[in-house]
Amino acid sequence: MRGPGGYRLARDFFTKTGFWGRAQETVMRSFGLGTGVFGVFLDMDMKAVKVRHYDARMVVPLTWDAERVTECAFCTRAYSEGKPIDQLQIHLQNDDGTYRIQTVCFTQDGNRINVPGVAELIDTGSAFSTFSIVKLAVLNTRVDCSPYGQSVFADAVDAIQSVDLAFDALINEVDVSKMCVFLSDVMFDREKTEDGRSVPIPFGKGDCTVFRKVMSTEDTITEFAPALRTEAQGKALRLALQMLGDLTGLGIDYFDLDKVGYVRTATEVSSDNSALICNVRKHENALQAPLIDVGRAVMVCARAMGEAIPDEGRVGVVYDDSIV
Repeated sequence: MRGPGGYRLARDFFTKTGFWGRAQETVMRSFGLGTGVFGVFLDMDMKAVKVRHYDARMVVPLTWDAERVTECAFCTRAYSEGKPIDQLQIHLQNDDGTYRIQTVCFTQDGNRINVPGVAELIDTGSAFSTFSIVKLAVLNTRVDCSPYGQSVFADAVDAIQSVDLAFDALINEVDVSKMCVFLSDVMFDREKTEDGRSVPIPFGKGDCTVFRKVMSTEDTITEFAPALRTEAQGKALRLALQMLGDLTGLGIDYFDLDKVGYVRTATEVSSDNSALICNVRKHENALQAPLIDVGRAVMVCARAMGEAIPDEGRVGVVYDDSIV
């Protein structure tokens, strides 16, 4: 932003409101769900500008083209007087290109209600969009011209199922290969039932390690420990994890269990997992526009609320070059 004043204001605002932590959660959900949103929220009582965060489940695009979404609605759950309500917040453009925010609340029965303290209509005066769609650098190959992004796991469903199958096989192998102890019939205490029969007292109905040898007096204690095949199962699990990392664009080493036993340098990380580093840069480029849009909207709306804020000028995002 132009000048140190604008930079300090943006830095203080995003730090004070906890934006960065919540924004990280939004980006994480966007990786899983494909879409997230930074939405400007105006607290008229406190005369404050805030940023709310939404994921794909809460987002309903209204107007869009191949380049951007210009009007959108967000559905969230809120509580009034201890009762749950559904809040629909709609960001619309006026005829002059500025944005207004309309809020409508509904009961669980679908009836519209007026909630004290909630303004039904706020004219922000912002010519910049009061929301920004977060989509990663993953092409939506499922629906043409969709305003939604695509999850990084969309093309890795088979890999996820393979990981689940391999993990279950590994755990089942350990479970069924537990050592079994066979005890002679004479090793068990006995008790009489109501009909006078003498029956052995079991160690426990859920016990799967101790077994009774019926009508046996020889070899009072016999152990049986089958050989584990965990090495083969572990290789299958590792292969499934590598395939998952490759299909999600995070690199085959991202989920790999076989890690080196020392702290690696940044050069080693970048050279060993070049696919991850390449995709990090792609996702950073995709996130620039949402961050710039929300930064501009916050500045304009805060200025409309009466704060003495200088012109934001040119807004940009500069990422650090850290790898680890």
